[in-house]
Amino acid sequence: MNIFVSNINYATKEYELHDLFAEFGDVSSAKIVTDRETGRSRGFGFIEMGDEEGAQAIEALNQKELNGKILNVSEAKPREEKPRRSFDNNRSGGGSYGNNRGGGNSGGGYGNNNNRGGNGGGGSRW
Repeated sequence: MNIFVSNINYATKEYELHDLFAEFGDVSSAKIVTDRETGRSRGFGFIEMGDEEGAQAIEALNQKELNGKILNVSEAKPREEKPRRSFDNNRSGGGSYGNNRGGGNSGGGYGNNNNRGGNGGGGSRW
């Protein structure tokens, strides 16, 4: 069973989470999710353990305190697949180089094109 644990104190270590759940049975893995850039805890994690023990652990540990924070413990739901962000289509406003004073949905531009428009981009000089 995959168990989702949220509201974890940022100072909590994976071994502490592992030990907490190990009281209810064999823990296959205990993982606290960290920020990719900083390596800092994001305050939630996942525990893998047997179904029966997992159900007991959820029942016993939901709304219990660990390191000064009240844990939220539930069965993990399958991750909802979201469309991947594409970085090859330039649909965002702004983000350009040069003398662009545009914005809105113009998509920006390069160089000294005096693109000052809003939604349509370009247009009259003022």
